[in-house]
Amino acid sequence: MTDKKSWKPWEIYGGLPREVYVLFAATTINGIGTFVFPFMVLYLTTKLGYSDAAAGIFLTTASAMYIPGSALGSKLADTYGRKKVMITFQVLASLSFLACGFMGTSQYVPWIIMLNLFFDGACDPARSALQTDVTNLKNRQTSFALTYLGHNLGYMVGPMIAGFLFYSAPQWLFFGNGIVGLISIILVAIFIPESKPSAVVLEQSLHSDSIDKAERGGLFRALLTRPRLIFTALSFAFLGLAYSMSLFALPLTTVRTFGTSGASLYGTIMSLNAIVVVIGNPIIIQLIRSRNKLGNLSIGGLFYVVGFTLMGYVTQIWMYYVLAVVYTIGEIISATNVHTYIADHTPMSHRSRFSAIMPVIMGTGSAVAPMLAGSLSAAYGLQSVWPVIGCAGLIGSTGYFILYLIDRRKSGARV
Repeated sequence: MTDKKSWKPWEIYGGLPREVYVLFAATTINGIGTFVFPFMVLYLTTKLGYSDAAAGIFLTTASAMYIPGSALGSKLADTYGRKKVMITFQVLASLSFLACGFMGTSQYVPWIIMLNLFFDGACDPARSALQTDVTNLKNRQTSFALTYLGHNLGYMVGPMIAGFLFYSAPQWLFFGNGIVGLISIILVAIFIPESKPSAVVLEQSLHSDSIDKAERGGLFRALLTRPRLIFTALSFAFLGLAYSMSLFALPLTTVRTFGTSGASLYGTIMSLNAIVVVIGNPIIIQLIRSRNKLGNLSIGGLFYVVGFTLMGYVTQIWMYYVLAVVYTIGEIISATNVHTYIADHTPMSHRSRFSAIMPVIMGTGSAVAPMLAGSLSAAYGLQSVWPVIGCAGLIGSTGYFILYLIDRRKSGARV
C-alpha cells in the first residue's frame, strides 16, 4: 500500500543552496511588476496608433536589440563576473522604464523600450550563468523550477493589475515595472556573492568527465563540442514562435471579441496561467524529473499545439480558461526541462557566453513572431494566425522527439 505521506510535491524545494532562495524571492518580486511587455501590442495599437502590421514590425525590430546586448553582457560576465554585470544592466533597464512612465504617449517611448531590451539582453546571460553557478547537476532542475515558480507567483498578480491599469493609468505600467526591477536587484546585490568559477576550478574541470566540463578556446569552438544543444535550441525556436505569435494574437482576439473588457480578460488569462504554474509546477516536476528531458519536451510541445491553436476558434470565456490550463501544462514541462538540459550540458568555462548565444538561437522564433503574425493578420485576417501557431508547435515537438530517439539510442534513457 502506498504511503500517502510520501507524496509531498512541495518538499522537492527543500535543501537547496541559499542563493537559489534569494533568486526565487527576487524573481517573484520582478514577476509582480511584469506590466509592460504582456500589453505591448495593445499599447502600440491603441495608445500610439500603430496598425497590427506596424506593431509586429516594431516588436520584431525591438527584439533584435537583445542580441547585441546579450553579446556584450555575456563577454563581460565571463570576464569580470556575473554579479557586477547583472546589477549594472538591471538598474539601467529599470531606469529606462521609469523614463517611459514620465513620457506618457510620446512617440519616443518605443525608442526607450528598444534601449530597455538592449539592457535586458546584457543582463540575462549574467543572470543565467549565476543561477547555473550556484547549482549542480543533482539540484539544478529543481532549482530552476523554483525560480520559474517564483516568476509565476509574481505573474499571478502582475498582468491582472496591468489589465486594469491599461486604460485608467497606463503610465504606471512603466513605473511599476521599473520600481520592482530595482527592488529585486537590491536583493541580489546584498545577499548573493560573486559566483564566477575560479581559474583553479576551471582547470580541474578540463580533466573530468562531467557533462558540464570546461572547454578550451572560444565560444564557437566550444559550441561545436555540443551539437545536440544546437538542435535543442532550434526545436525550442519553433515552440517560441508558437508561443510569441499567441501572445501577439490573443490580446487582439480578446479585445476584438469582447470590446474594452477584452484587456481585463487577457490579464486574467495570464494570471490563470501563473496560478496553474504555481499549483502544478511541483506536482509535474515530481512526476517527470526522473524521465528523459528531451522526451518531456516533446510531450510539452504537444500541449502547446492543442492549447494555443484552439484559442483562435473558441467564443466562450470559459473555453479560453480551459485552453489556458492546457498550454500552461506544456509551458511547465518545457520551462523546467529545456533550460536545465542546456545548463547541464554547457561548459562551465563558457556559461555566460552560452547563455547569450543559446537564447539568440532559441529566440529566433520569438523574434520573428510579431512581424509574421502582424503580416498574416493584415493580409488574411487575425484568424489566419492560429493555424500557423499550431504548425510551428508541431515542428518543435517533432524536433525534440527526434533528439529523444537519438539520446535513447545512446543512453538507454526512458521517456
